[in-house]
Amino acid sequence: MAEGGPQTRRSTPATLHDVAREAGVSLATASRSLNGSTRKVNEEYRERVLAAAAKLGYTPNLSAQAVARGTSTTVALLVADIADPYFSSIAAGVVGAASGERLIVTMAETERDSERELELVRAMRGQRPRVMILSGSRSIDDGLAPALEAELAAYEQTGGRAVFISASDLPFRTLPLANRSGAKDLATELHALGYRRFAALTGPESLRTAHDRIAGFTEGLAPFGTGLADDRLVRTAFTRDGGYEGMRELLERGLGDTQLVFALNDVMAMGAMSAVRDAGLEPGRDVAIAGFDDIPTVRDVTPRLTSVRMPLERIGEQALRLALDDEADAASARAASADVSTEVVIRESTPRLEA
Repeated sequence: MAEGGPQTRRSTPATLHDVAREAGVSLATASRSLNGSTRKVNEEYRERVLAAAAKLGYTPNLSAQAVARGTSTTVALLVADIADPYFSSIAAGVVGAASGERLIVTMAETERDSERELELVRAMRGQRPRVMILSGSRSIDDGLAPALEAELAAYEQTGGRAVFISASDLPFRTLPLANRSGAKDLATELHALGYRRFAALTGPESLRTAHDRIAGFTEGLAPFGTGLADDRLVRTAFTRDGGYEGMRELLERGLGDTQLVFALNDVMAMGAMSAVRDAGLEPGRDVAIAGFDDIPTVRDVTPRLTSVRMPLERIGEQALRLALDDEADAASARAASADVSTEVVIRESTPRLEA
């Protein structure tokens, strides 16, 4: 390069030592200024360190920080299906709460597969997240539960904190959801609208959320001397396409005198509505349809869908707060669940029947 030409750009990343030297402070002061230390740093020094870091293009080595602290500033969130608005709404709540705590959320999809979930937990342990939130519904009699418990116990022994959203038999902090009581309330409200003959589209029998919602709906109908006949219940995938295929199966069997189909979540309900239309029928007129979760989309479909409102973003927020609460125990988790209660929202997909 010719003499007097531009300086050669740095070929290696700036180090914390470089930042400290540029700012004229000790290495410890530079570290505390940049790494979120709870020890107070003189504001003038802190500003000098930040300016030096910006000038040199320094970025902290998060992996090294995690090793040094035994944990990182990340929150690991496991969801069953990121495309499902149920989980994306919970994720939005987690992200919002994490932002207030200056934490970063990383997310992975389990696809409702227990083996994949276990693999993800093992992989995330190596990243030393501060919090690990498992939001997918648990499976009943899951053969991999002991292995998952062992992984999470080892994770917590190194300073992490695990939280489950939805009921779990594992000995970790859990934010239980009102799936059973919400479905029971829905059945009661639908009976009050004049409905007496029901069918249901439910998920796999091993899925705890599906089990709790169908059990609650059945309990809600029992005092009125009605229920769900076995041939009126279709088990299908807990997805939009599952709802479509389940509704097609019901239609092929023949709806008979069925007045209302309860789909165990809203995306299934929207799939069911599409299947009804494809059969030349009109949802809400030829057969009523109700869902569960009250995801934002259901307010825009036609007819608007009756559902059970679950405060999904608040659930995500409370799950993170439960994880960060050093005083939390099983009792406080139960108290938190009182703030995520459900509400039945009646809309045009279940019009009142004439007496």
